[in-house]
Amino acid sequence: VQLQASGGGLVQPGGSLRLSCVASGSIFRINDMGWYRQAPGKQRELVASITRDGNTGYAGSVKGRFSISRDNAKNMVYLQMNSLKPEDTGVYYCNGNIRPQYELHLRPFWGQGTLVTVSS
Repeated sequence: VQLQASGGGLVQPGGSLRLSCVASGSIFRINDMGWYRQAPGKQRELVASITRDGNTGYAGSVKGRFSISRDNAKNMVYLQMNSLKPEDTGVYYCNGNIRPQYELHLRPFWGQGTLVTVSS
């Protein structure tokens, strides 16, 4: 099982980016998925999460600006980021609680990270 994130880049303050993450491999079930970020010199933090049924949660710093969504049929999760600020800069990681076909229990899997830089 692998998670592959994409969509990062350089954007000016006030701009938008859309991150995508696809889970591939021998997957039996995906439950919660989420996006985390790690700014330089800081710990990784949860940005947004979404349950299999589509219930969402957001960090206070991004509420109203970011939107998480998912496509269960495609094993994908997205993060639409609007009104970006320099403090949103960091490496963004996707995460999923996944039960592989050959295992009995869910466990967390991580994508490789995609860099988002917000700067003028």
